[in-house]
Amino acid sequence: MKIIRLLRLQELIYNTKERRLAAAIKMIVGRKPLNLALYKLAIKHASAAEEIGNGIKISNERLEYLGDAVLGTIIAEHLFLKFPYRDEGFLTETRSRIVNRESLNQIGLKIGLEKIVESELSQKGLYLHKSIYGDTFEALVGAVYLDRGYYFTKHFILTRILTHFDLDNIIKTTINFKSKIIEWAQKYNHQIEFSLSTVNGNKRFKEFVVNLTIDGVDAVEGKGATKKKAEQEAAKAACEKLNIPL
Repeated sequence: MKIIRLLRLQELIYNTKERRLAAAIKMIVGRKPLNLALYKLAIKHASAAEEIGNGIKISNERLEYLGDAVLGTIIAEHLFLKFPYRDEGFLTETRSRIVNRESLNQIGLKIGLEKIVESELSQKGLYLHKSIYGDTFEALVGAVYLDRGYYFTKHFILTRILTHFDLDNIIKTTINFKSKIIEWAQKYNHQIEFSLSTVNGNKRFKEFVVNLTIDGVDAVEGKGATKKKAEQEAAKAACEKLNIPL
């Protein structure tokens, strides 16, 4: 009852923008925010960061860091319990399919973060910064964790976020293409090498380009937000080019 009274008192001093944010958070998370300031910070993209002096800027990046760790832990625990007889490789690959940048960006869009995220990016900038909603989603998870604790955050993730994923389909299509191409090379006595070609973008938003050579000859290239992702894309392209069974 004390919490309910406190929330009601807080709502009396919210301005119109804050009331809209609080209502949006309740729709997404399932509960009213106890500390609205955490969520105001969670939706503040680096492009809209506020400088507080000495070059220090306030944005959602620290919450994003925390949310990434909390989300990864919750998904890892869920998969560990759900699949008691599957090995570490399967669990790792399945988790990565769920929490990769593309998946989280889609989740951010599905739950409506584009309506509340604060950014000074133009539409062109939003296109170039494709991970903005995935980053904000991770920051939101960090905010929920600090506001409501681990168990509430876990319930939020398992009941409101995982429902957007077709876990059976993810499992069926979880393929480590790099392992496939390495197995093929070993079986048929070929030499393959992954090499980082270029890194495009800036410090925060990068695109890695990896070349895959077979017996010293350039075969394919792959691009991704990380070197690992680029290697997987290159390996996938090689598997398709060589008609390697998956």
